[in-house]
Amino acid sequence: MMVTGLIAKEDILNYKIVHAVDHHNEELQEKLVNAVRLGNTFKTKVSITFMTADGPKKVETTIWNATKEYIELKGGVLIATKSLLNIEY
Repeated sequence: MMVTGLIAKEDILNYKIVHAVDHHNEELQEKLVNAVRLGNTFKTKVSITFMTADGPKKVETTIWNATKEYIELKGGVLIATKSLLNIEY
């Protein structure tokens, strides 16, 4: 079972984001498309679990944009897609 710590979006920049050993980039692409649509159309928050040097962290926020390399959150915060572990909505 993966243990994660829930953090505030504003605290993401306090962590060193690293690539996940078992990142699921290809599997998460469809979820990312849906999460961006939910964020931009309905302002719906999603749970994003990603890997940091301190272990997995989770944040609940909206995703404004997604590319193959990064997801963009409000305020211009970027998270590398290779660090993503899961997206829940």
